[in-house]
Amino acid sequence: MRHYNVYLELNGCQVRVGEIEGDFSDDARFSYSEEYIARNDSRAVSVSLPIQDEPFSPEQTKVFFEGLLPEGFMRKSIAANMHFDENDYLSILQNLGKECLGAIRIDEFDKVPESGYEAITEGQVEALAAEGTTKSTEIVIKTHLSLTGASGKVGLYYDDKEGKWYLPSGLAPSTHIVKQSHIRLDGIVTNEQLSMLTARKCGIDIPESFIINAGSGIDSEVLFATKRYDRIIDETSPLIGKLKRPYRIHQEDFAQAMGIASSYKYEREGQSYAGKMFEIIRKYARKPMEDQLRLWNRIVYNFVLGNTDAHIKNYSLLYDQNMDGLSLAPAYDMISTVIYESATKDMSFNIGGIRNLDGIDEESFKSLASTAGIGEKIAMSNYYGVLDKFENALCESAKELQDTGYVNASDIAERILLARKKVL
Repeated sequence: MRHYNVYLELNGCQVRVGEIEGDFSDDARFSYSEEYIARNDSRAVSVSLPIQDEPFSPEQTKVFFEGLLPEGFMRKSIAANMHFDENDYLSILQNLGKECLGAIRIDEFDKVPESGYEAITEGQVEALAAEGTTKSTEIVIKTHLSLTGASGKVGLYYDDKEGKWYLPSGLAPSTHIVKQSHIRLDGIVTNEQLSMLTARKCGIDIPESFIINAGSGIDSEVLFATKRYDRIIDETSPLIGKLKRPYRIHQEDFAQAMGIASSYKYEREGQSYAGKMFEIIRKYARKPMEDQLRLWNRIVYNFVLGNTDAHIKNYSLLYDQNMDGLSLAPAYDMISTVIYESATKDMSFNIGGIRNLDGIDEESFKSLASTAGIGEKIAMSNYYGVLDKFENALCESAKELQDTGYVNASDIAERILLARKKVL
């Protein structure tokens, strides 16, 4: 029988919360340890995994823990490189689970590995931008890091004072998620930064992000860097060498919180993902009304932007540092997908019973407001607020990017406005 320890970082300390046991991935069960349950400060690692004495079912266990892993081609590449079956999520997680999203760690052993940071050369950054999944797979395996999503992502440490990047090792946390350009979709890095800057001007809470230009700014020479909101550096942060070690802050995405497998992150017929998201906010958020409106504004913004890939793994919950409460996490992974011919016109979940982007209108959002439990007056006031700000925010953001050398920003903005002229 396989046995894996599950740890949660609390205020910088690794706390063993329980274990996963089973002969195979399909029969493995997670359970909280008696010692952890007995603690005064014990907290559930997920809305879908409340503290209890009994082990959780293999399905519940798999949904949450597999939800920590990369998806799609990235997962296939990692599994092949490590000689694992891509369906054996536990073996993959055991090898990558020292640095996950949030504050979870999976390890087969009790011993805490040594931690450190290795400086990255400019040539290595250029190679990461140019080589696609091959290079990102190599870094993911080397750093034992697990990040969700299908694109090539790596976790790196950025020293903003020196402007240098580092590879974490052992239990050293990363500070930034760095994504590669998707060569099949032109200008996607500029698209994402443009979308994020526009979101901020529309009142959407976003983390700090920037483009890493490893050459002349073309797609194969740029990377997209997002500062991790689930990592905090303050005056109490200890040093690893000369670098401050970030504290891990726990988070989970809505698929994990709702107990829905990553393979079902796009809504199926008859489901009501948006309604369930608002229900979780009402029930668990420290400031439920405030967070319901933040979630509402984000859904409106993704609609106006034409982001049909805003699935439930692209919305998350962020826990307090001591796990006493949670809130809606800042927005991430926002791009305008509709400017690409290969993109679907179906939203990731229905809005007022409508999935197709061209069929969604004011009445759809009024219906969603009723489902979400938000008063129609305030909901539609926020709806119009986002719409009224969008065009100017997009054009201002495009000019800012163009002035810093990303000449395709204005073209992308024009393509977005052309695709969304019916709404605007």
